[in-house]
Amino acid sequence: MVGCRASGQKRLAGKAAIVSASHGAAQAPAYTPGRCQPTTAMKRIVILISGRGSNMEALHQRCAEQGWPAQVVAVIANRPQAGGLAWAAERGIAAQCVDHKAYPEREAFDAALAAAIDAHAPDLVVLAGFMRVLGADFVRRYEGRLLNIHPSLLPAFPGLHTHRRALEAGCKAVGATVHFVTPELDHGPIVMQSVVPVLPGDDEHRLAARVLATEHVIYPLAVRWFVEGKLRVENGLVIQTDGASQVLM
Repeated sequence: MVGCRASGQKRLAGKAAIVSASHGAAQAPAYTPGRCQPTTAMKRIVILISGRGSNMEALHQRCAEQGWPAQVVAVIANRPQAGGLAWAAERGIAAQCVDHKAYPEREAFDAALAAAIDAHAPDLVVLAGFMRVLGADFVRRYEGRLLNIHPSLLPAFPGLHTHRRALEAGCKAVGATVHFVTPELDHGPIVMQSVVPVLPGDDEHRLAARVLATEHVIYPLAVRWFVEGKLRVENGLVIQTDGASQVLM
């Protein structure tokens, strides 16, 4: 089990060791909501996970394969047993645990998590299966540079058990949504969505697997648009400035 006691990054045999979080929060750099940073410099991405991090893997792989002007500089989990930490560390990515159980108050956890994130000076923070509700102050800290993916066609079915609820409601199609995070749970300007038909005989596990496969397509694409400066938010709506489709059918 990974401890959560000290701060900093360690290197071992050319690989990043899994480290733990410090307490307290640093000041976040100024940022204009709804605007991407200039593309002249490499963007720094921090990914937050709670489990194995399949979307994290997809993002990292597409970034390397497609030569984005970006780098995944850190992966942070709220669970010491999160499998994605080892995956990241094996690839030389800073892998860190901020164990939510070590903080009795949400505000204290949010502050510790923000300090861990800010240590890497990210241009973008990506939630990839991060199963904690974040407070409004935390969300506002990263306003305009905090992305999430949710396994439903938002605004339908926010929260948990999305596929079960969709089947119970008789939905004929489901999907996934990439969106900018706002203080309201599973809401915010929508960057991209995938649409997946519900097939005869589907249960929530079959449906979840097909939706997840589309997540591995639309999330990397949305993040690439962000780091390339191709997203603009106007009146709560996200515009892809090249005119590319923001729906995967």
